[in-house]
Amino acid sequence: MSAQNTAPQRSQEYDVDSEDVENESEQTETTASAEPEELSLDLIFEVLKNRRRRDVIRYLEERGERTSLSDLAEHVAALENDTTTQALTSSQRKRVYVGLYQCHLPKMDDMDIVNFNQDRGYVELGANVDQLDPYLDPVTTDEQRWHTYYLGLSGLGIAAIALSLAAGLTAALTQVLLGAVVAAYLGLAAYQTYAASVDE
Repeated sequence: MSAQNTAPQRSQEYDVDSEDVENESEQTETTASAEPEELSLDLIFEVLKNRRRRDVIRYLEERGERTSLSDLAEHVAALENDTTTQALTSSQRKRVYVGLYQCHLPKMDDMDIVNFNQDRGYVELGANVDQLDPYLDPVTTDEQRWHTYYLGLSGLGIAAIALSLAAGLTAALTQVLLGAVVAAYLGLAAYQTYAASVDE
């Protein structure tokens, strides 16, 4: 049976048998102790350019232990939908679960960034994850919202220009300079908006 056929079924089965997880622990410890393989910068950036993969790594690093795919999917889905795990809809959970199961986790497992057991439904950090740390931005609640701040600053700049024109207090050159600053902020806002949409 293909992964495409099994993933939707798995999305309804969120519980991972704790006994099964324990039975696999010895096997996984042997794998994790293997000598890490050097990853190229291209591979590192390929992983980190996607927000969902960054969220997976951060979550696993924060937990510091193996987790079930269902818990991981719920956490990532809550981040993506700006809500809590309790408030998630089944479709929001399923969309992230299937994406992680079919695409992101197998790719990261191939690079030994995570150890993903598809049959048992658990995930943990792999031997090569430390190679990503220098390139992984620290967690910030405003990570994807810089474009909003740039738009706000642009609005303030436009308001300042309008007020100066109305009051007749600003020379033409100053107005041009203020206009250039506003244009720069608008450009940054546009870029950040585009980058955020690509990431998601």
